[in-house]
Amino acid sequence: MDNSAVSAPHIVVVGGGISGLAAAHRLLESGARVTVLEAAGRLGGKLLAGEIAGARVDLGAESMLARRPEGVALAREVGLGDRLTPPAATAAIWTRGVLRPMPRNHLMGVPADPASLTGIVSAEGLARIAQDHELPSTEVGEDIGVGEFVARRVGREVVDRLVEPLLGGVYAGDAYRLSMRAAVPQLYALARENGSLLDGVARVQAKAAAGPRDGSPVFMGLDGGMGTLPLAVADAVRAGGGLIRTGTPVRALTRTAAGWLVRTDSPEAPAIEADGVVLASPAGPASALLAAESPSAAAELATVEYASMALVTMAFRRADLEHLQRRSGFLVPSVDGRTIKASTFSSYKWQWVTDRAPDLFVLRTSIGRYGEEEHLERDDADLVAMSLGDLGEAVGLAAKPVASEVTRWTGGLPQYPVGHLARVARVRDAVAKLPGLRICGAAYDGVGIPACVAGARRAADEIIATSTLAQNTQRDAGQ
Repeated sequence: MDNSAVSAPHIVVVGGGISGLAAAHRLLESGARVTVLEAAGRLGGKLLAGEIAGARVDLGAESMLARRPEGVALAREVGLGDRLTPPAATAAIWTRGVLRPMPRNHLMGVPADPASLTGIVSAEGLARIAQDHELPSTEVGEDIGVGEFVARRVGREVVDRLVEPLLGGVYAGDAYRLSMRAAVPQLYALARENGSLLDGVARVQAKAAAGPRDGSPVFMGLDGGMGTLPLAVADAVRAGGGLIRTGTPVRALTRTAAGWLVRTDSPEAPAIEADGVVLASPAGPASALLAAESPSAAAELATVEYASMALVTMAFRRADLEHLQRRSGFLVPSVDGRTIKASTFSSYKWQWVTDRAPDLFVLRTSIGRYGEEEHLERDDADLVAMSLGDLGEAVGLAAKPVASEVTRWTGGLPQYPVGHLARVARVRDAVAKLPGLRICGAAYDGVGIPACVAGARRAADEIIATSTLAQNTQRDAGQ
């Protein structure tokens, strides 16, 4: 019998954000033929590089967790290793009308040493924190809200003044709704130990201090902006023979005897036959595409909520901001009632911004939290004015920007409420019943770049292992 090799499987990736592009890159490494379909006119999703007053800036996510390796590894694989750069300076927190240094030795705002919170937490709050040692164990079960658990152990002030602003930068969510198991798994592990939370955090910090110190940074960015990462991955995909189509919304996925039929709005490619599909779109579009073939998965995905936010990027004459203390920026607790939830001093945080625009000072603010998005209905000029007002109170900024840019991320950040991981497991169980289809993206295992890359690689590996032609190749090899 002729056992000649069959052609490589053709996999369609739906979505051209970092998850979809990372999946395509992995698929090509595995020998598949790949087509990426992106509905928008550009690639990258929430990673977006741009310019303001001639200065190169990020208009979306600006860094990635470096202690988790997948994002950094991908950057190196696509030729950006020499452009990886850590942030500089230190962050602060603007609370009770004063900018205060961010406490050291904490785990998502829970301190190893409560004294480090003096000035951030009231005297009554500090006394409440001390009760942690005397409280009985807190039952957490399969999951619990981050804010609920931390408040039970050390009081609401720690949640409202530290945990919430730290989580808000990642999820723009409500700390009391967010799943501790999904959003802060290290804290969840401590909770399962059923003891003092402060003692648990102290053990974690002591272990970290005693461990190997290789000098590696916690976070990493890219010279030129994180928005250059998806573009470099896309170039690598094309160089590997992959086809990428932007402005090509997918309207339907239909299971066929041979694999999948992918229907699009593009007259150039209205119907694409594929051996497998990686669905790397947000939960809402994914739900719509799965409705016919997996109603249960579609129903679960339809319940995923998203938060919207806006980034206000401004450029000033550097001479006008020489009074600013050197720091990477600051966070703002929502209980303080400010408009902005954070500000990043990009020209201090990233050396490459200063090197490329030495006469400018670039900073940006972030506006919008889950359930508190009314400000986003205002026009751009209002958001700039509101940001300048808060910056004036926080750091005495009185100068007017020479340029500004407002970037709105409507429905940009998926929420991970209590039970999120159980919902994801149900979705994956339902999707696993569809041969040749897998899912990935920020809605599932983490909103950060490394988590998205890890999920993409998992989806790619599984789709290759279960694709029709892969199974045929294995069958033929045994005959």
